[in-house]
Amino acid sequence: MIDELYSARILKLAANLPHSGRLAAPQGTGERAAKLCGSRAVVDVVLDDAGRIDGFAQDVKACALGQAAAGVLGESVIGASVEEIAQARDAMTAMLKSGGAGPEGRFEGLRALKLVADYPARHASTMVAIEATLDAVKQALARKTPDTRTSLAGAA
Repeated sequence: MIDELYSARILKLAANLPHSGRLAAPQGTGERAAKLCGSRAVVDVVLDDAGRIDGFAQDVKACALGQAAAGVLGESVIGASVEEIAQARDAMTAMLKSGGAGPEGRFEGLRALKLVADYPARHASTMVAIEATLDAVKQALARKTPDTRTSLAGAA
């Protein structure tokens, strides 16, 4: 069963980490770590005027499963909204913990990690990149909100 977990698809995703590194001037940064294994992800984002990801970089130090999840995320995250990322996180959690089908839409590729459900010790490492991304986007949105209120108040 462990051989199935580390399939050629998973290993290919793990080896290809789109948007690797850090952004020079992020609007938001999120960091998550899996306590059990030490997998870690630091994610930087820049949002467009609609609050969607326009710039993205990730520094991920994780096992093959965490790297694979980060690979799928990196392939699909540009243009995503906080709602899409939260839905993907929730669907991923349901897939790992309660037999859910997994994410749909732009993050459907995360379904490749469905077999991780049988290995609870690997759940946290599989989630670090998406959790860090969600944290980064929320931070960026929080920073943008005061600017929006100021410009709306000035227009009134």
